Amino acid sequence: MPGSGPWPEIHRERAALADDLADVQAWSAPSLCREWTVHDVLGHVVSTATLTPVRFFTGLAGSGFRFAAMTAKNIARETADGPAATLARLREHADDTTGPPGPADSWLGEIVVHGTDIRWALGLDRAFPAATLIRVAEFYRRSNLLIGAKNRVDGLTLRASDTEWSAGSGPEVAGPLLALVMAMTGREAALDQLSGAGLEELSARCRTA
Repeated sequence: MPGSGPWPEIHRERAALADDLADVQAWSAPSLCREWTVHDVLGHVVSTATLTPVRFFTGLAGSGFRFAAMTAKNIARETADGPAATLARLREHADDTTGPPGPADSWLGEIVVHGTDIRWALGLDRAFPAATLIRVAEFYRRSNLLIGAKNRVDGLTLRASDTEWSAGSGPEVAGPLLALVMAMTGREAALDQLSGAGLEELSARCRTA
């Protein structure tokens, strides 16, 4: 679809996550995202899918311009009616092309990373298309938006072991590209899948995220 950017990938990954969670029971299990349960993360994903720039700024103002407070309020709203309702909302809005202000690639990164926050916590996996992971990795390594991924990998070489992709300079960190993406975003659970001379430094940066 010419000019569509990452939206077809975003829609595909939302639908794939909804399918993977159809029979889940452990909604209160801790996710990889600190302080959030699996259900909380799903609520956050739904909130992102349903926001518009106007709703974002209205919600931010209503939360005293405290981003964390607004996020918590949005999660509470999207999880209030229970996991089945939250999952139904994800399916309902899977093909939406709205979101908070920011580049659309950030919403592709969010559904990949938060989807993995959920799946790994539940012992699930997804074989993301390599092109999607490359797009996400290229976005995160150049962006400090909200989560500081660019700073986290600065001065390191990142090399995927399962596809043709590498970036950066300095001591190397190598491993599956999904694990590299998760480490870029501060997920310590990904570090066991990585190796190389730069791993100790990356690990320290993840711990202080």
